[in-house]
Amino acid sequence: MADGTRSLDGKRLVVIGAGSHTGRLLARAAAEAGAELVLAGPDERRPQWTAGELPVTEESVEVARVDLTDEDSIRELAARVGRFDHLISTAALPTDGPVAELELAAARRAFDAKVFGPLMLAKHLGGQVREGGSFTFFSGMTAWRPRPGKVLRAAVDGALAFLVPALAVELAPARVNAIAPGYVDTGAWDALGADKRVVLRRAAERNPVGRIGRPEDLVQAVLYVVTNPYVTGTVLHVDGGGRLV
Repeated sequence: MADGTRSLDGKRLVVIGAGSHTGRLLARAAAEAGAELVLAGPDERRPQWTAGELPVTEESVEVARVDLTDEDSIRELAARVGRFDHLISTAALPTDGPVAELELAAARRAFDAKVFGPLMLAKHLGGQVREGGSFTFFSGMTAWRPRPGKVLRAAVDGALAFLVPALAVELAPARVNAIAPGYVDTGAWDALGADKRVVLRRAAERNPVGRIGRPEDLVQAVLYVVTNPYVTGTVLHVDGGGRLV
């Protein structure tokens, strides 16, 4: 067990988006580090599949439903979770496209999942964090490196990046941080089909580190901000320097 994860022994972690590829890896790493888990998402079947893959007993993992676009759902999650140590949300509903083609309803859903959702999580679960606990959310590189067709993604990621330090002050001494991934092969690029390899190869060639990210890079970053008690109000860039070029 890595030194940084020893502080997860017996800790209660809430992982929202536990059915995603990154969420599954994060749940596994936390379980192997001795954490008790609440795995949540809008479709309970996906966190349930994640739970079934973990090397833990049934008593150390729970599955719950939560929809970050619905405050009542978040309120119900808070009642079910009770006291906890760390909450990590990978949730996102990205909407891309030219400004002229954006639909307001889709834009609102994107903000609901990644900005208003975290706000409501802070509202309903902020008083339930144990000493030394934290919230960790996911922003993204596009806020720092906007491109045509990505204006809404950039705005949402940027809004979350500014929300994090404000919540860190509001919820102190509970800590609040965010991870801002760059190009990471989490499966989100699979929709590009044959173009995926070309897009990721070009990104790797541009990146200062000479490669794109792996989901494990994101898991390591999350574990760092969760287990380091002196990190709060921080957006940790995990992009291989992609925002710089």
